[in-house]
Amino acid sequence: MQRFRLSPPVGFAVVGATLLWFLAASSAPSPLYVVYQERFAFTEFTLTTVFAVYVLALIAALLVVGALSDHVGRRPVLLAAIALEIVALVLFLLADGVGWLLAARIVQGIATGAATATLPATVVDLAPAPERAGLVNGVAPLAGLGLGALATGALVEFAPAPTRLVWVLLLGGLLIAAVLIALIPETITRRPGALASLRPRISVPKRIRPGFGPVVPTLLASWSLGGLYLSLGPSVVSGPFGVRNHLVGGLVVAALCLTGAASAYALRRRAPVRVLGPAAALLGIGTLVTLSGVFTGLLPLATAGTLVAGVGFGSAAYATFGTLAALAAPHERGELFAATYTLAYLAFSVPAMLAGVAATAVGLRPTALVYGGVVVVLAVVATVLARRVPAAATGERVPATTRTG
Repeated sequence: MQRFRLSPPVGFAVVGATLLWFLAASSAPSPLYVVYQERFAFTEFTLTTVFAVYVLALIAALLVVGALSDHVGRRPVLLAAIALEIVALVLFLLADGVGWLLAARIVQGIATGAATATLPATVVDLAPAPERAGLVNGVAPLAGLGLGALATGALVEFAPAPTRLVWVLLLGGLLIAAVLIALIPETITRRPGALASLRPRISVPKRIRPGFGPVVPTLLASWSLGGLYLSLGPSVVSGPFGVRNHLVGGLVVAALCLTGAASAYALRRRAPVRVLGPAAALLGIGTLVTLSGVFTGLLPLATAGTLVAGVGFGSAAYATFGTLAALAAPHERGELFAATYTLAYLAFSVPAMLAGVAATAVGLRPTALVYGGVVVVLAVVATVLARRVPAAATGERVPATTRTG
């Protein structure tokens, strides 16, 4: 099989595309939540519970298998993650009640947790240059989130079988990904400790912590905002703004995420650590403008704010993942990205679930205003702390791993 392996540059492209596809699948339910809510007659709290169980399962997977690929290799973990994702998509395809949705999201969370700890590390391993790794790890997730929501919104509005077709298309892409991932070069030499690595923990190597700490506030601000848009964004559009078009619901998520992806790409020649402060500032400004639109009921104003926040969202993704990509040695990357995504998804899910409780009790508009206000405050704190980035975070990338397999 050695002669059938893909070259590292082709493997790099395959892994980046797989990362995008996983995140597209994760955001695909967002425009469908309103459809499922009408069809299965559940509240905003149930809606955000369906959203939150996915994230909690994802975090559990990060804690258990986040460092596994550092011991057994990238390919086995990625193939197992793809297999679980296929099971999740089949459950979505068969769903005829809330129980099915919960089961599908839990399985999808486990699959995405294993994938999002391993795929970014593999991107770094195979990248021809450190900037390319930071770029792909910053752009691909945002592009996937935006494209998944936008495509699903379009399918719901214009295509037949809106709760079925999207899952069939995603399944087809994953089957192709499975074949290609099986052919990528393995970048990790097996080493002892695989069973011990399954012990749930969050750990950042000590030498990386001076650079990791200043990244955290920007990480929390950006992912908290993303959680609001992906869980309640389409509902806010159809509720307070009274827009019933499902494509517009997908556009809400896409406006944040695709603007973010374009911004991350535009920043590809900038030093990631120098983008942390401006990214946090743009997140705060954009969220504040969006809140003004929600408060006044002016959708164009909220849209403008979302686009500004999207620039901050993408800048933050580029800054955080670009900085981390330069800090970790090969056998530290799985563990480091697992810790990073654990923090990110906690910010992504816990506030969103609390917002679901609040929305059921007091309504979507006041909930969105309070949630957004907290994000603004967090963004201000992130802007200040970003100035304290130590020299360790601007150092040169560690030597590339010796590629095997």
